[in-house]
Amino acid sequence: MQTFDKEYKLMAVKRVKESGKPVAEVARESDMSSNTLHGWMSKLGEHGNDALPGSGNLYSADEELRKLRKEIMDLKEENAILKKAAADFAKNQK
Repeated sequence: MQTFDKEYKLMAVKRVKESGKPVAEVARESDMSSNTLHGWMSKLGEHGNDALPGSGNLYSADEELRKLRKEIMDLKEENAILKKAAADFAKNQK
């Protein structure tokens, strides 16, 4: 499977918009599927400058959400440990 960096994707979309050529023709010239190029164009329209973050990367909002969810899980785990420690401490005080 071929991978493309963000700059290449932006250049391909720009070629479609500026040349007036059909997406299929630009895709064929670039040796890629027209569906791929259509997808890039759609993502650019949807996410603007945050579009096409690259392989394995998330959109900035998705990345923030992932970090917040991880932080919540870490805090829940710490809370459970503290509750258990408090219960053990209270039991030993009697």
